Amino acid sequence: MGTSSGLNQEASDEQHRRSEIYTYEAPWHIYAMNWSVRKDKNYRLTISSLLEQYANRVEIVQLDDSTGEIRSDPALSFDHPYPPTKLMFIPDKECQRPDLLASSSDYLRLWQISDGDSTNGRRVELKSLLSNNRSSEYSGALTSFDWNEAEPRRIGTSSIDTTCTIWDIEKEVVDTQLIAHDKEVYDIAWGGVGVFASVSADGSVRVFDLRDKEHSTIIYESSEPDTPLVRLGWNKQDPRYMATIIMDSSKVVVLDIRFPTLPVVELQRHQAGVNAIAWAPHSSCHICTAGDDSQALIWDLSSMGQPVEGGLDPILAYTAGAEIEQLQWSSSQPDWVAIAFSNKLQILRV
Repeated sequence: MGTSSGLNQEASDEQHRRSEIYTYEAPWHIYAMNWSVRKDKNYRLTISSLLEQYANRVEIVQLDDSTGEIRSDPALSFDHPYPPTKLMFIPDKECQRPDLLASSSDYLRLWQISDGDSTNGRRVELKSLLSNNRSSEYSGALTSFDWNEAEPRRIGTSSIDTTCTIWDIEKEVVDTQLIAHDKEVYDIAWGGVGVFASVSADGSVRVFDLRDKEHSTIIYESSEPDTPLVRLGWNKQDPRYMATIIMDSSKVVVLDIRFPTLPVVELQRHQAGVNAIAWAPHSSCHICTAGDDSQALIWDLSSMGQPVEGGLDPILAYTAGAEIEQLQWSSSQPDWVAIAFSNKLQILRV
């Protein structure tokens, strides 16, 4: 009898753990957000403010597993010029490299996070400010960037000045700068060591190979002319697939790069504009999408080759308290997805 009640207790503990949602309230509206990758920093995330002023804030927060509280570490909060358009921790699961955080706004910045020792406490210090036109007063604002997992010295940025820039962050020099599109570039994603893709206000998804910088391949163009594509996600588990979002559209377009121009599937269950997409880091056929309908939806795309009557339905849906602007799926803890809406960060066990 004792054993069975023990098992029941374990089952209910497990049930409790399975339905976990943790919330953190920031003192401001959250825009950029991302998970830490290092395996020695579980449940650590970074968030930043969206304030219509020069001075913005970045915080590093962590879930305390024992209390169920997400806490900000005041020693690791810092001022940031303008609201960051994106934040990313270094893709270094095995903790081989310095603990770095990158941010994009007017420039690309790298921040070094120090755990502290006997002489100095925990702190964040600006390590690099990367600007490729120091001579000019004007710099094209950065809309996004992506850190190359296969080669972490490389970061690619996208800019409103129609360019993508590939940085060698160790040497702090520009590796390559390409005029990538006819209009503003809104997002960039790596698909391997030397291959990246970008999306633009010109409505196209283009793929670039650094071995042949003169050419790019147009994988998709939005059906209505001059309809901007604003976000791009490249499937890390199956690089044949990528997904993109059309500005102010409630659908997500999934592409197979072997068959350019024609979407493999369109995900059409959001009731308002989609803002964010994240492929599962551990499964080739799952993707999460989130938008202005306050919904985060997880989809199983394993059947995407076959037409589904009436279109595909999500396998999981979560409704947040407001429009979801940001979504990230943790690569080091793939059971967890983070969303940001209004001034709240939530992490959800999936």
